[in-house]
Amino acid sequence: MSLVIPLRGYVLRTHPGLQIISRLRGLCSLFLEFTFDFGRFAIDLRHSVPRKPYYHLYLFPQFQVMKRLFVLLLALVVLSSHDMFLKFDSFFLMPEKAASLHLYNGTFDRSDNFITRDRMLDVSLVGSGLRERQPDSMWMNVGATTVLNFITGEMGTWVAGVSTAPRSLEMAAEDFNDYLEHDGVLDVLDQRKRKGTIDDDAHEKYSKHVKAIFQIGDVITDDWQVELGYPIEFIPLQNPYELEVGDEMAVRLLRDGEFLADQLVYLGTESHSHSHDEEGKEHTHNETSLRTNAEGIVKVKISSPGKWYFRTIHLVTSEEEDLTHESNWATLTFQIGDDAQVTSDHSHALSLYVWVIGFLLLAIILYLVTRPGRA
Repeated sequence: MSLVIPLRGYVLRTHPGLQIISRLRGLCSLFLEFTFDFGRFAIDLRHSVPRKPYYHLYLFPQFQVMKRLFVLLLALVVLSSHDMFLKFDSFFLMPEKAASLHLYNGTFDRSDNFITRDRMLDVSLVGSGLRERQPDSMWMNVGATTVLNFITGEMGTWVAGVSTAPRSLEMAAEDFNDYLEHDGVLDVLDQRKRKGTIDDDAHEKYSKHVKAIFQIGDVITDDWQVELGYPIEFIPLQNPYELEVGDEMAVRLLRDGEFLADQLVYLGTESHSHSHDEEGKEHTHNETSLRTNAEGIVKVKISSPGKWYFRTIHLVTSEEEDLTHESNWATLTFQIGDDAQVTSDHSHALSLYVWVIGFLLLAIILYLVTRPGRA
């Protein structure tokens, strides 16, 4: 992933062998591209020489405010929520037509980064009684979103699934506790408080397993109830495309094929996941918390049309060497009511690019206000 950033007031210094120094003043039209691993360009925030960049960018002392903003931007990216969801622009598709399935890694409203193909252990489309695994060549990256382009099959209710390989992450105690609270893994957080391990650091292995149910044409089939065999997955107990607003929907949560009881599950939807105060200033995304019964089932009344999701994080202590915890994440997405019934698309998806643009505008304003010689 690359970002294009306009630079102003910097010193551009090429490799020593070229011996070229250019002072850029005023509003200039220089645009430099860099990647997250800074393999092509490097920004030096410490006034020291980077190891192997093609170009070195040095910040004047008056840019210390911009330096802090840059660090805050990176922190925002790192600390963003990282649930995974499969989504369509519309979950109602036509047969034998081109379609795009979006893999969001972030929140239900936006994706913060794309997923590399080597992380995908399984990518499946299930319909007409058949399971078709999709090759890597079908994927592409669009900004921070990973997109699967495919041709739809016969009419019926279909299932899409993606399962990722495990990764591990080391976290300081404070960061781990914040993550547990922020992502709703409250049982583990309470357990750490009770056992007096709240100050213990963590080394967690995690993997994500996501499903979407979508409808092609107007023929209802039974593929919606398929089990993909993921380490953790939601299985609906009704076809969501036979439900209407006011109906009750039940889903079962499985862990390694067994009922997962007493597990916190969260429910959300684009159509009512936002609330505003009287003046329209406050904007929050709300979820309903549920808990599975002895048979791993949660039930909910469908209150409005729109795109819905269930999500959960099953986190346990690990006996594996060098690890403290293992988590498996699961989501299930679907749509209630066709597109004509969803009268208000209340999605306010903000990609990483929007945050970067806002950061740059703020940085430019601060520079104009604080630059030397300003009256």
